[in-house]
Amino acid sequence: MRILFLGDIVGRPGRDAVKRLVPSLKEEENIDFSIANVENAAGGSGVTPEIVKELLEAGLDCLTSGDHIWRKKEVYKIIHDEPRLLKPANYPEITPGKGSGIFLTQKGIKVGVINLQGRVFMEALDCPFRAGMREVEKILKETPIIVVDFHAEATSEKEALGWYLDGLVSAVVGTHTHVPTADEKILPKGTAYLSDVGMVGPRDSILGRKPAQIIERFITQMPTRFDIAEGEVELQAVVIEIEEKTGRAHSIRRMVKLFYG
Repeated sequence: MRILFLGDIVGRPGRDAVKRLVPSLKEEENIDFSIANVENAAGGSGVTPEIVKELLEAGLDCLTSGDHIWRKKEVYKIIHDEPRLLKPANYPEITPGKGSGIFLTQKGIKVGVINLQGRVFMEALDCPFRAGMREVEKILKETPIIVVDFHAEATSEKEALGWYLDGLVSAVVGTHTHVPTADEKILPKGTAYLSDVGMVGPRDSILGRKPAQIIERFITQMPTRFDIAEGEVELQAVVIEIEEKTGRAHSIRRMVKLFYG
């Protein structure tokens, strides 16, 4: 089976690219299941019920998130009841929402998805390694096909989780930095790995934002408004091919598609 994983969707430009490109991408690449990180989909920070609906209707099957998931309070209205929208599984149990799910493809194949958040240079959450293993053990009772979105800052932490889960999950794919890495590989026991898939957002930007505002912040160290950039949009993603019976990955391939608006 083939899984499409999109980088962090940034604001309206990213959402427009998803709506325009994902349906044709799924057909061209013979995609069985699609995942995207949506924590920046609403104005560059957070997500709302309306945007969740918009992205699911565009053809995405599962929406992952990270440290910005709570930025729009409206998300509380749906995160209890929308199983396709995940929070990081290592948030406290009292936090609303679920950190993993098992979903059916149109062919009736079960796909497990786990969302985790790193701790290096980020919030002091529960251990993503232990939390991830707990979720893996639950999902393996139903399916060997498991994809992990590790929303983390440090490449070393991401690589460590990839090796820790090698052979237990189909793929560990990193999000959060909005900058794609070139270290895609199949680990020795059959897990596909990539440190960061990148973003779906404006190409001429700094992480999806207008460069002048980001530069001003670095120079002055003063609070600055960060607006979403404009212009050509890049959809950065990976396609992962997985053996259905074993859950082992055969290949992982990066791709970039341009959207001119």
